[in-house]
Amino acid sequence: MPNGLAQRMAALDWTSLQHTLHEQGYALIPTLLDADQCSEIIQTYEEESLFRNTVDMARYRFGIGEYKYYQAPLPDLLQQLREGFYPELAETANHWLEQLGRDAVYPASLSQFLDQCHQQGQLRSTPLILKYETGGYNCLHQDLYGEVFFPFQVVFVLNQKDRDYTGGEFLLMEQRPRAQSRGHVVTIDQGAGLIFPTNYRPVPGARGYYKTMLRHGVSTITSGRRYSLGIIFHDAQ
Repeated sequence: MPNGLAQRMAALDWTSLQHTLHEQGYALIPTLLDADQCSEIIQTYEEESLFRNTVDMARYRFGIGEYKYYQAPLPDLLQQLREGFYPELAETANHWLEQLGRDAVYPASLSQFLDQCHQQGQLRSTPLILKYETGGYNCLHQDLYGEVFFPFQVVFVLNQKDRDYTGGEFLLMEQRPRAQSRGHVVTIDQGAGLIFPTNYRPVPGARGYYKTMLRHGVSTITSGRRYSLGIIFHDAQ
């Protein structure tokens, strides 16, 4: 990986990150992408040949903003992030399945997992870049694109809150069975990231573990422009 990214990923405290995922369902990643790498990713936004689709969020009532799905093959930096995060998260994903009394199904490598997606007709790449202007926001949602999905995804913020934009906090809403929903508001610095559940997480109860469903979004941008990078591990139909 270029510019020391490989070393920074290898230096992440995965024992602590996995513990945090087990305890609260999401985990902040300390600054991983430097300013040059963030700028490099932002600059890809204008290179239309890199993308397979552009979505105007207001058109579909997803919010206000725009996002673009990268076309395969992905830019090298994105591919390295996707491949680098997958094995550790697959270990946690399989542990979550075991807590729910199910068999482990997530293979050790991203390529093996993508083979599972492709066998189900999920052939389109899903990593994406999102842009919000003043007044933009993202409604609470889940990124499920077919029968096969990976239970974690990762988001990186590419510019700096309170310098390049205000507002724009990451939102995570947990819907607990027979109880009121619980919300989390997370501020992510430039180049830092957040690991969070795509669909659900296991929570201990009186009779073992049960599922709580989660949705995520972004609060209103009150000034400036916010860019973020979404690393989704399953491909889409």
